[in-house]
Amino acid sequence: MVISAPSGVGKTTLLKRFLQVSPSFTPSVSFTTRHPRKNEIEGVDYYFVSLGEFQKMREEGKFVEWAEVHGQLYGTSINFLNEVIKTEKDVILEVDVKGGTEIRKKYPQAVLIFLLPPSWQELQRRLSGRATEETKKIRDRMQQAKKEIKYISFYDYVIMNDNINRALGDLLAIIKAERCQVNKIPPENLKKLT
Repeated sequence: MVISAPSGVGKTTLLKRFLQVSPSFTPSVSFTTRHPRKNEIEGVDYYFVSLGEFQKMREEGKFVEWAEVHGQLYGTSINFLNEVIKTEKDVILEVDVKGGTEIRKKYPQAVLIFLLPPSWQELQRRLSGRATEETKKIRDRMQQAKKEIKYISFYDYVIMNDNINRALGDLLAIIKAERCQVNKIPPENLKKLT
């Protein structure tokens, strides 16, 4: 399961709430070259690495996808993803839109979900409310958000994050619907009925 959204829409908040109520899902923890924000924990929120370490990992093919986002590099470990898939556990990834399309190419069974802000004004308010960036960076993030929304047609589902509880309910409904698809029912369960 992949969740993508422009910066400030609330994907990290939604993901944290989701993991509290869905312990069967394993979160993918990305590698990044950016510095930790206040309250971020190494190995829980991200693996914080130097630019040199990241480039070495990229050259060695250790990322299933990687991207430069707002001047920082982010990547998803291919080894981690393959190990989780091998054990048939559920995994949820928080990646940008380019990462989402890369994962879809390599893992066609992936379910891609796009998280939208309720409005451009609300997105601007949320970015400004972080108080972690200057005005120019906020403008850059708003422009990037408009570019990222153009990728929505590559996604399977869309959730409007106008209310975190409603967005969480929508995410849980998507998972329930996906698990109820005929092609996802284990064959041995169907054999019991025939």
